[in-house]
Amino acid sequence: LFERQAARTPDRIALVYRDEQLTYAELNRRANRLAHRLIELGVGPEVRVGILCDRSIEMVVGLLGTLKAGGAYVPLDPTYPAERLFFMLKDAELKALLVEQEAQAALAAQEIEVVGIREASQSGENEENPRVRVSAENIAYIIYTSGSTGLPKGAMISHGGIANHMAWMLDSFPMVETDTDLQKTPFSFDASVWEFYAPLLSGARLVMARPAGHLEPRYLIDTIREHGVTRLQVVPTLLQALLQEESFSGCGSLKRVFCGGEALPKELLTKFFETLPDTELLNLYGPTETTIEVTYWHCERDTDRSSVPIGRAIANTQLYILDNHLQPVPIGVAGHLHIGGASLGRGYFNRPELTADRFIPNPFSVEPGTRLYRTGDLARYLPDGSIEYMGRSDHQVKLRGYRIELGEIEAALSEYPLVRQCVVIVREDVPGDKRLVAYLVPEASEDELEGQSVRRFLQQQLPEYMIPQSFVILEALPLSPSGKLDRRALPAPEQGRLSEESYVAPRSKLEEVLCSIWAEVLKVERVGVEDNFFDLGGHSLLATQVINRVRESFQAEELPLRKLFEEPTVAALAVCVAEEVGGQEIAEEIAETVQQLEEYSAEEVAALLAQQEA
Repeated sequence: LFERQAARTPDRIALVYRDEQLTYAELNRRANRLAHRLIELGVGPEVRVGILCDRSIEMVVGLLGTLKAGGAYVPLDPTYPAERLFFMLKDAELKALLVEQEAQAALAAQEIEVVGIREASQSGENEENPRVRVSAENIAYIIYTSGSTGLPKGAMISHGGIANHMAWMLDSFPMVETDTDLQKTPFSFDASVWEFYAPLLSGARLVMARPAGHLEPRYLIDTIREHGVTRLQVVPTLLQALLQEESFSGCGSLKRVFCGGEALPKELLTKFFETLPDTELLNLYGPTETTIEVTYWHCERDTDRSSVPIGRAIANTQLYILDNHLQPVPIGVAGHLHIGGASLGRGYFNRPELTADRFIPNPFSVEPGTRLYRTGDLARYLPDGSIEYMGRSDHQVKLRGYRIELGEIEAALSEYPLVRQCVVIVREDVPGDKRLVAYLVPEASEDELEGQSVRRFLQQQLPEYMIPQSFVILEALPLSPSGKLDRRALPAPEQGRLSEESYVAPRSKLEEVLCSIWAEVLKVERVGVEDNFFDLGGHSLLATQVINRVRESFQAEELPLRKLFEEPTVAALAVCVAEEVGGQEIAEEIAETVQQLEEYSAEEVAALLAQQEA
């Protein structure tokens, strides 16, 4: 389908990333060169190719090149911990690994062929479209998602599933050659799939956001306005952050905004239409085990509904709401949502038992071998035939658009030497502000568990979105009279400092500005230089806001977001900022000064500062 479009509009701009852009013809040629290199290595139908790459021109070339070779691509996010990437590399049994940078090749095992995307796509001689036979049933991609057993699992999606979804989407929401789509969803999440292919199958323009740009509302707004973006996909949490920016009302180029990944609150819908009254808003739903979305709903501007439905099935997809005996429930009665039809994935790679458990025989079909996917989601039919999402029947959660199995976090926590028992839950102590909270019982009463140490341990295994914001140490987990864990009795975490005595005032103008930024973003009265960002209620989206404001305040454009996760105090961040804007010498001087000041009491420091001012 892409090759046909490239033949129709060879000279039109297909892809834009920062100052670089490619026409359809050049993008097709680059993907062909890479595809022929992969074919030489033995890539073909059912063969897996890993792509370890930041968002860039090379990412799109890697995706298309793998599909052209007949292979299935496995997205590998460079921001994931090395231990998680090693597991995915091994579990997917890769034939080749596509990389953007040479340093990333160190992750590959000896039996995996490493290919540099830029070199292979620009230096290859064969630019012709490969002649590869791929069936609708062959795997197109494998995306790893959180696993309740402690290990991520790879969901397999076929070419037929994507082709069906693209046909439905471009028929229901056509793109014309003047449209522009913004690709901002991390490619390790299936919501990214149509962002890549919908514009490239219709002659429209695909604009790639910079790495981590999906976490930066102001940057996204500037990009939308600069490129005249007409289609945007967001999770409700990001939509809320965009709506908090006054400049979002100036994004009048947007024709449609697609929202999915978590429940869409009614009040957010109302705010959206107040801000962008001429833009269409759609609510989408679909688990990773199916092809992107399986339902859609046109949001109504002046609706009297109390909640926003997830809508109706897309083309060639069947939805069933069943009771515990796999019998359909009446309209208005909650049941378990099951999915069948063309959108269904092939199951989990090399996990036949788990596949059999979640992909069950379809009791409503006479065609042999047809299956239903048990989503674990609760839903009910509304009188008009649309579907309302009603939450989960297990401990899987959606947080800021990320799908998280709490069991995977608990399994990682259990490996920490000082932890005897643990449980992780999502709390919403402040309306609209959901957070992961971990409750830990030490191995022995004299053990001293410290939240920051546990956080560093988890960062070696789990992606950042799965790290709890708060860690609560308990003598024992609360139990119900029947001896089961009483989740409702788990205490709320304390936010902020434990006492006023722990407050350490800013010791320089730099620290003073940073404390002010933190206080404004975190909405707390006062921040000390030794306060922990996450203990004060911070999370990834707020961390991005902090780093953006720090970059603007100190012209530190290259200050990486990860610094705040690695050293989440003002004192440590001040050293990083000084190093970025003033050089290593100043950073070392500040660090030395901080170390010297730690030898004094707060009163002595105040006296020294008073002398300096005098």
